[in-house]
Amino acid sequence: MIAGLVLLAGGAAAGIFGSLLGLGGGILIVPLLTFVFGLPLREAVAVSLVSVIVTSSASAGVYLQRHTANLRLGMVLELFTASGALVGGLVAFLLSDRVLAALFAALLTWVAVSMFRAGRKAQPSAASAAEAAAVDAGTPAPGSFTATLGGDGYSVRRLPMGMAGSVFAGLVSALLGVGGGIVKVPVMHMVMGVPLKVATATSNMMIGITATSSAVIYLLRGQIDPYVAGPTALGVFAGAMVGSRIAARIDVRLLRLIFVIVMVYNAVQMALKALAL
Repeated sequence: MIAGLVLLAGGAAAGIFGSLLGLGGGILIVPLLTFVFGLPLREAVAVSLVSVIVTSSASAGVYLQRHTANLRLGMVLELFTASGALVGGLVAFLLSDRVLAALFAALLTWVAVSMFRAGRKAQPSAASAAEAAAVDAGTPAPGSFTATLGGDGYSVRRLPMGMAGSVFAGLVSALLGVGGGIVKVPVMHMVMGVPLKVATATSNMMIGITATSSAVIYLLRGQIDPYVAGPTALGVFAGAMVGSRIAARIDVRLLRLIFVIVMVYNAVQMALKALAL
């Protein structure tokens, strides 16, 4: 009973952080289950995937109703993301826990550095250069397949690169249980020229399908513990709902600093686990 309540509370905290920072709860759920509850890393990844499915299912309807997500683009990219997730789900069982821990440590480090850089004062010149690069990429000809994948005020560019990035996102999702949004959003926004708001909404719509593709493999191999997955997923869902409502009243700079510290600590712990220290 007590363990279930702790899982519920931990999932809620992960959901709140993930919602406020736009990263999803998976990046925190895996370290929580591994270091606090002593769950094997592979089982923690499986539970995290279940949580991703729940949160994505809850948010997808909202984004589609508000016409924020690009359904056509999402379905095209999801074909490649799901393929990567299936492969990743199979490969995950060929890798040792130490290798998975090393991969997760690298991911946590990258997230911490990215969040720290995002917290610094924005450089207008860099932003202008990025926008100029997007413009220089050119707009697809009207009537082309990539043009039909676009939306109001934008056209999709570099579709082959987006497909390749989607396969990689699926692999990351299956191996580390983070949903793949951490890869999908930058790919759609920076590579394909999709507005950030649309990219975020489309990614949230996609990650549930991505997680399902690989979660089935974990389920068939008996890696999903329903007594752990149930309260954790419920907590993440509740936390994400709360986070979306209190976002305007939270000092995001302080939150980001706390998040970076937590990520660095977890990255060190994962690295030590990988080195068997």
